[in-house]
Amino acid sequence: MKKLLQISLGVITSIGGFLETGNIATSSQAGAAYGYAPLWAIVLGTTCVIFLVEMSGRFAIASHYTIVDGIRDRFGSNIFLLTVSIAFIVNLLVLAAEIGGISLALQFLTGVKFQWWSLPVTFAVWLLLWRGTFGLIENGISSLGLLALSFVVAVFVMGPPWSEVVKGMVPTVPSEDPLHYSFIVVGILGAVISPYLFYFYSSGAIEDEWDKSFFGANRAIAIIGMSFGAIITAAIMVLAAMIYPPKGIGDIEGYEQIAMILTPAFGKWGLYLFATSLGITCLGAALEVSLAQAYLVAQGFGWNWSENTKPKDNPAFCLVYTASLLIAVIPIAAGIDPLKLTIFSMALTALSLPFGVVPFLILMNDPAYVGEHRNGWIGNAAVIFIVAMAFVLSIMTTPLEILGG
Repeated sequence: MKKLLQISLGVITSIGGFLETGNIATSSQAGAAYGYAPLWAIVLGTTCVIFLVEMSGRFAIASHYTIVDGIRDRFGSNIFLLTVSIAFIVNLLVLAAEIGGISLALQFLTGVKFQWWSLPVTFAVWLLLWRGTFGLIENGISSLGLLALSFVVAVFVMGPPWSEVVKGMVPTVPSEDPLHYSFIVVGILGAVISPYLFYFYSSGAIEDEWDKSFFGANRAIAIIGMSFGAIITAAIMVLAAMIYPPKGIGDIEGYEQIAMILTPAFGKWGLYLFATSLGITCLGAALEVSLAQAYLVAQGFGWNWSENTKPKDNPAFCLVYTASLLIAVIPIAAGIDPLKLTIFSMALTALSLPFGVVPFLILMNDPAYVGEHRNGWIGNAAVIFIVAMAFVLSIMTTPLEILGG
């Protein structure tokens, strides 16, 4: 019964951790521009992240290392510094987008512009990290993300053409503007396959002292939790496909348009549901990304690290998440459009995937670290194919999208 409770709690946490501003923004953009057609990208990305999250937990259990510890130990300082530097920069952009998401949610609820909320939001995130524990962040804040199930309820209230939804699960490339379509797909993959998620997950397994009895629970949490998160993400795309094209909206220009996605199903309460869902999911993600930054640096340089200890016992760990928050808030406080920042950060995430995933896959196939628990060929092949596709598409599309505005 205790193990079942841990699995249930882990699944709930995974849902909260999976859904954040990147998923909401990219899925809404995709649904408005291309209807149900890009749903396959969510399926593909979720398949990859299930493998990666399960691997990160299995690696922590089998080796008693976090991913960052393993990369530093196996590859030495040069590869470690390259991996950490790229991940740190990308995570800063993602963290900025999450702060922007919380600030926008408060703007929708109060009418006060998001820029004015950026500093109070950042302070609130920092205070939760400073005073909170890993359990509070993992099981408390993230569990509130279940409110995002309102997107799934809205789909059934609206009643989409299910045959078209099923067709969207099959990969297609439209003849019209395939470049922009590919960029949208890259954004979806970057949002779903977020490296901070499996860095955070492996650190969490060590924080929670998982032993070999957790192999089954780890697999269940990865599969069920990520799948539920994907269902919510797909629901957002389905809603966008139903709502925006009939209104002549093919290109979402701001979160103000996304904010109305629940109103056809729930009326005036839809805006409040959306704002609350956006704020809570982005808060959970901001906490996780901030911790991932601190884990990344502290583990890499051999400092004390744990969210469960007091700040005076691991000051460098706390300094990293504090500095990350102070840097990440700058673009939001300056008034940079959170939607554009989010879309760009998701594309950059896809571009950065090989630098973190390839060393991790090598670790997962090294018996010196995982013994008999190393990867099978199916997991290796699936992750390599999906990450390679995301990387190639991002190389092809991101520069042209940026230059073309």
